[in-house]
Amino acid sequence: MVHWFCVPAIVISLIGLIWSIPVPAQLATIKIGALPMNWSLLFIFMVLIYYFILSVPLALGMFLVIGLMLIAGYLLATFIPLPLWVTCLILFSVAWIGQFWGHKVEGKKPSFLRDIQFLLIGPVWLLSFIYQRLGIKY
Repeated sequence: MVHWFCVPAIVISLIGLIWSIPVPAQLATIKIGALPMNWSLLFIFMVLIYYFILSVPLALGMFLVIGLMLIAGYLLATFIPLPLWVTCLILFSVAWIGQFWGHKVEGKKPSFLRDIQFLLIGPVWLLSFIYQRLGIKY
């Protein structure tokens, strides 16, 4: 159950942390839809390519989920009176503490300790449960 809160919180905070890395002025003038180009959008694009390689239906779902996470990041940046990177660093730390606590309670080691690739799999793994519940094949 902890994963359902901590994994999205980690992803949202990671997107916010990467978003906070300054980009060269030439890149900042480029728009992707309404969003100014930044490192986070490049990271999201690469992650979505990875998800499409794994499964097109899951990648399409993650496209929607990541869009919701971008909205959550926008809300964090708008309504919390701290710099986005500070808010995201706090959220990232608390979520990881929650993840490790959850693994301790389960008595299982985190999968990413065996393979770093599992850090990218966590959000898709949660989405797969939703797909199963809805009867969507992936």
